[in-house]
Amino acid sequence: MKYKVSQYAKRYNVTTRTVWNWIMAGRLNIERTNTGRVLIIEDDDKKINDAVAVYARVSSSENKDNLQRQRERLEEYCTARGYKIIRSVMEVGSGLNDKRPKLESLLLDESVKKIVVEHSDRFSRFGMNYIEKLMKLQGREIEVVNMQDNDRDDLMQDFVSIITSFCARLYGQRRTRRRTERIIEELSKEE
Repeated sequence: MKYKVSQYAKRYNVTTRTVWNWIMAGRLNIERTNTGRVLIIEDDDKKINDAVAVYARVSSSENKDNLQRQRERLEEYCTARGYKIIRSVMEVGSGLNDKRPKLESLLLDESVKKIVVEHSDRFSRFGMNYIEKLMKLQGREIEVVNMQDNDRDDLMQDFVSIITSFCARLYGQRRTRRRTERIIEELSKEE
């Protein structure tokens, strides 16, 4: 099957700029027409089931340089394994944060059959086992490149994040309880 760059981008839910980057990197099989138009050739036996996304994450914007290098390492790994990368996602945020929009969109995109991450903690600090099982039910998987132990600094940062998060929730509950008590008092006075 042959696709124009725009068709290919739409098919795999990426930008045309991403498709051009893949062409320049030699990841896609292309053909040039007499008019100079680029067509992407996709083997019929190469199904969308081979669709792979790479996910790179760092905890803070101070590590943005590492984020780019992490993505590059993942793309090199996938290329070496012969995977067809259809999405490359980079995100800055805590591994404890369960509201990471880029990761959520990646998890909801069922065209992605495999998500490749460098370390499991780059994907999620907790609940990784549950996420893997849910994805397996959909015929999808998460591939962790390096099953190495967590970095001490990252663990300390996550520990501080957990404590901060729990404190905020605790104070929020107290505030809510006081508000509820005031409403009850006001309702009691009205009777």
